[in-house]
Amino acid sequence: MTAVGLVADIGGTNARFALVELDSPTPRLHDMKALRGSDYASLHEACVHYLDGVQATPSHAAFAIASPIKGDDEVRMTNRAWSFRRSELERALGLEHLCVLNDFGAVARAIPALAADDVVPLYGDTSLPPASPVTVMGPGTGLGVALLLGDATRGWQAIETEGGHATFAPIDDEDRRIVARVDALYGRTSNERVLCGEGLARIDAVLRDAGGDALREPADIVRLATEGEDDSARRALARFCAILGSVCGDIALTHGAHALMIAGGIVPRFVPFLRRSAFRERFLAKGRFAAYVENVAIHVVTHPQPGLLGAAAALRDRLEHTR
Repeated sequence: MTAVGLVADIGGTNARFALVELDSPTPRLHDMKALRGSDYASLHEACVHYLDGVQATPSHAAFAIASPIKGDDEVRMTNRAWSFRRSELERALGLEHLCVLNDFGAVARAIPALAADDVVPLYGDTSLPPASPVTVMGPGTGLGVALLLGDATRGWQAIETEGGHATFAPIDDEDRRIVARVDALYGRTSNERVLCGEGLARIDAVLRDAGGDALREPADIVRLATEGEDDSARRALARFCAILGSVCGDIALTHGAHALMIAGGIVPRFVPFLRRSAFRERFLAKGRFAAYVENVAIHVVTHPQPGLLGAAAALRDRLEHTR
């Protein structure tokens, strides 16, 4: 009988689960399901609901969590009011081992396993896996950032970071208008405050001169912008793309990256719009180091569940090291 493990990608909005065949030479996911986090009081409750539905009793699991993972037993999520102790959750689910990692650390671990049709090349070298170091980042409910080092011969190492919470640096007057609104709300504007679903909605509200509570749904803004139905939505999404270019360029410089992989739940929805936007211009606007970042290969990850794929890779690595 094939041994199976449980993998999960727990974000601020959705909790995604799958089973993985542990005996397979490469991670193979099945029985994937996304649950809305707000429907469950705890991660344990969501796990039980999923496992009851697939009628599985795995003995090993890996959870990618949208939270800093420092090696402590207690984990508190950043954008959802869930917390748990790894040891208690492991025991409650009847697991021999539960591996917990940062969600974008998991996405970084997935990069070497991606196929050509799992990404859309934007600029530069189209090789997969890309040349190390690789910056992995992307907006969703929050803004994930990780660093991938190594190669197929020496092995790959994912460095988990909280670069999404670095302070955002505005470039022009429109950026500064957005920062003024966000500062008034939160006291500080991080990269994540503008590069996430709520950030897009906030940008849209500022550019429309709407009131603080008059936020449109991010999915509606993207739809209206890409379908050409709404000038204000197009302007908001264009500004979002420009800011994304600035922040991606900053982090690629910080990492000394040879490649940038943009993942997350937002950008894959509007890749053609991104190509036409000021993303590239702002990415390259690094003064004396414009030529340096011009050589950074840029891809958008379109694999539907890179977090689950990366969690599966982390689980297999963990089990191999304990044998």
